[in-house]
Amino acid sequence: MPAELRFHRSDSELSPPATSVAGALPLARWCASRGWPVLPLSPQRKIPAANCESCRGAGHTHKGCPCRAAGRWCHGFHAATLEPALITRWWSQNPGLGVGVACGPASLVVIDIDAHPQSLPARNRILPGIEVNENVDLSGMTTGFHTIAVLAALRGQESPANDKTTLRVKTPSGGLHVWYRVIDSRRWQCSTGSSNGRALAWQVDVRAHGGYIVAPGTTTKAGTYMPVGSVREPAELPAWLALELERTGHLPTAQVPAPRVVPSRARQAVVQAGGGQDHAIRILTAALAEVTACAAVAEGAGFSSKLNRASFTAGGLVAAGHLPREVAERALLEAAVLARPGLEPRATQIIRSGMNAGARRPLSVGGRA
Repeated sequence: MPAELRFHRSDSELSPPATSVAGALPLARWCASRGWPVLPLSPQRKIPAANCESCRGAGHTHKGCPCRAAGRWCHGFHAATLEPALITRWWSQNPGLGVGVACGPASLVVIDIDAHPQSLPARNRILPGIEVNENVDLSGMTTGFHTIAVLAALRGQESPANDKTTLRVKTPSGGLHVWYRVIDSRRWQCSTGSSNGRALAWQVDVRAHGGYIVAPGTTTKAGTYMPVGSVREPAELPAWLALELERTGHLPTAQVPAPRVVPSRARQAVVQAGGGQDHAIRILTAALAEVTACAAVAEGAGFSSKLNRASFTAGGLVAAGHLPREVAERALLEAAVLARPGLEPRATQIIRSGMNAGARRPLSVGGRA
């Protein structure tokens, strides 16, 4: 490793150099030394530096473009590099450039919490996939700090905004970037909290594969991205947060096989324990089949969402008097364990939450009552 990239173990707690003080080159080297591929940002801005003239034409993409091989930074995060010579050339010749980090190649997931007070969206967009009852007073909820805190509280966890075990970076606008590292092969996808599609929470963006993040220490016209606390390394992505990202569609769409027959033990748990009439068994069996089918897919199967739907259905059956609650819970938990061994505590949480929600809408033979 070149001398300028050697870091002692104790350096992991040192602050990254601020571009306004030391220039962008030391900061780019600091990031690269941690295995985070870097890309140039436009001077005093948080967007990638402009493409060369030949790459600005309509329809031109990074695919097959010779610029990266030629050492040019065209196409944003696609040009991100760990090469010391290229980093030195880019930022020594253009000291005004800022520094960005390509999240996917760096195995990073960054939770981008916005602090722009805005009017709330529809209730079903505040925490996608989680019902917010009309009786809940939302008048004090105005930023992403509120929504991510509520999501964490629902799961019995601390908000990522308060996670002192990982690198956190305060943005010039008052928001917060919470950095986590991914230790497995899952390719988490980006999202924006205002999206009508994939989203973790309102005003909470996710930076992962297909995106980049402004490096801590970078200065823009609005101010400097300042690390918070003493930790300068991303902690491992928490298991509960990974489950929430999976639930909200942050993994690539996988080819999920057709639902398979529920293993006999799960079905027998319904029948042998006094599981009501045949139509209730058929309805619950179909819901359980969606859950157990996840066992054939390592990731991207939407396990949490499917277990939640099955639990909602079971709650409706119980409320309508078709099944005893303990029977439904037992069958749901067995199906969950078959699909995702080792996640019993989280599965139990999903089951109880889903059943409680379903119990408010009893399920009759022809549909919801």
